[in-house]
Amino acid sequence: MAKEISKAVVKRMPRYYRYLGELLDDGVERISSKDLSKRMRVTASQIRQDLNNFGGFGQQGYGYNVKYLYDEIGKILGLDQKHNIIIVGAGNLGQALANYTKFEKLGFDIIALFDVNPSLKGKDIRGIKIHMLDELDEFCQENRVDIAALTMPKSKADETAHHLVKLGVHAIWNFAHVDLDLDDEDVVVESVHLSDSLMRLSYDIVQKRS
Repeated sequence: MAKEISKAVVKRMPRYYRYLGELLDDGVERISSKDLSKRMRVTASQIRQDLNNFGGFGQQGYGYNVKYLYDEIGKILGLDQKHNIIIVGAGNLGQALANYTKFEKLGFDIIALFDVNPSLKGKDIRGIKIHMLDELDEFCQENRVDIAALTMPKSKADETAHHLVKLGVHAIWNFAHVDLDLDDEDVVVESVHLSDSLMRLSYDIVQKRS
């Protein structure tokens, strides 16, 4: 049985990957946990503890080989594999996601968008075709879909998410302003509530002013 890693550790792994990528761009070949901690504002002890969950990767007196650690964390995060994404909801947010080219560099390929607006039928975003929602079943049967991003009104999000699971999609990236009721389904959900982030920011601003 695989060792269960805490969500807090998993949440920090993309930060490690991002900072290590910046180090590579700067031509840095190796780095100590102490120097990495200064960049990331995480203690050196925390870094060592986090990485020890996956085998450590460092050498006493040498530190970390930046390229090796970057590649290994990429494997841990599954970035050595390709992931096909569809976007359900081709409004402003859905189109903005489709236009974000960095996803492809990380191995996330957006292969289609879906919407109910007939004026969008046949159009494309960067060559990615917008389909009508009634084409979803056939598309999922003919293509491997790893992740579905929901950028649609909350009134239809839960129903659509359940339908996607039935079609074999087992990862939902939820931008709809609703908590999906998928607890009993074989699916992983990552919810991104943009307004929640703004409200937390608002709270911090008020605290600084008081």
